[in-house]
Amino acid sequence: MPAHTAIKTALGVATGLALLTAAPAMAQVTKYQSNPSALILDGAEVKAGTDLFFLSGQLASPVDPKKGFADVKSVDDLGDTKTQTISALTKIKALLESKGYTMADLMKLTLFVAADPKLGKMDFAGASEGFKQFFKTTDNPTTVARSTFQVAALAGPYFLIEIEGIAAKKK
Repeated sequence: MPAHTAIKTALGVATGLALLTAAPAMAQVTKYQSNPSALILDGAEVKAGTDLFFLSGQLASPVDPKKGFADVKSVDDLGDTKTQTISALTKIKALLESKGYTMADLMKLTLFVAADPKLGKMDFAGASEGFKQFFKTTDNPTTVARSTFQVAALAGPYFLIEIEGIAAKKK
């Protein structure tokens, strides 16, 4: 085989291989839930070729939108656990939407919950009540895999919950 034919053949094979390996894999995102009425998934599977978005922990904003964090002097300025959960999830929703994702694209949330000084313990029920406003709703009939941890404290003395998440969607 002449040298120029061998080079053309080698380039053709290399180009073909490059195109095969560059083609995106079919993305698959699967949520598993053994009890359809449960508020939380059993788990979620994200396969190759899927876009992932990792969200940093989000804290509540002051209840009064005119106040900044420097003005927060008590838990009342941020609200109870339910109120803070709604605030943090509202921030997560806005972050997701700014990147082309929806709340239905969330696969995993981790909740870090501090004790409510008024209750003397973590308000898990309050966090779940806030959660219900975003999942298993008419707007978002899906839910997520979720873990909740009680922590000694968060970034500031009046924060009761911080929520981080992972979203996934097909490319």
